[in-house]
Amino acid sequence: MRLLLMSDTHLPKRARELPAPLLAELPLADIVIHAGDWVDIETLDLLESRSARLIGVHGNNDGPDLRARLPEVAHAELGGLRFGVVHETGVAEGRERRCAVRFPDLDVLVFGHSHIPWDTTTDTGLRLLNPGSPTDRRRQPHCTYMTAQVTDGRLTDVHLHRLPPRT
Repeated sequence: MRLLLMSDTHLPKRARELPAPLLAELPLADIVIHAGDWVDIETLDLLESRSARLIGVHGNNDGPDLRARLPEVAHAELGGLRFGVVHETGVAEGRERRCAVRFPDLDVLVFGHSHIPWDTTTDTGLRLLNPGSPTDRRRQPHCTYMTAQVTDGRLTDVHLHRLPPRT
C-alpha cells in the first residue's frame, strides 16, 4: 500500500496551486493523507476527486467550511497499522512523550503545523511523521512532502521528497 503524505498546503495564500511533482504522485498512491491547513476548499475537492482514498484533518488556518467536512483528528487502520492524523502536536521539545501519551493506541501519527519535516519513533514505538509543506518552506531549505509504503503490517520506504523552487 503506497501512501502520499502532505500538510500545510495553504492555497492560495502560499502558492497558486499544488506543485506538479506532488500532483503526479496522486495516481500512484493508494492513500493520500493531508494533516491540515488546507486554507481553501478547492484543494480538498481536488484531492478528493483525484485520490483513491483521502484521509484529512483541519488545521488552525482552516475556516468553518473545511472544519465542517474534516475532523480535528482522524484514525484509520491501514494494512494492519493503526494511523492517526492531527494538525498540531505542540513544540518540538517533548513531542515524543506528549504524543505517546495522547495517542497510546497508534502505530503511526502524521502531523503538520510546523512546516518542518519530522521522522522519529517514541520509546513506545509510535512513529511520528511530519511531511513539511509542499508550498511554504518557511525556514526550511526546500518545500517537501513524503511517501511511504505499508507492507506486511510494517511501515517501510518512508521518503522525504524535496521540491524544486517555484519559478
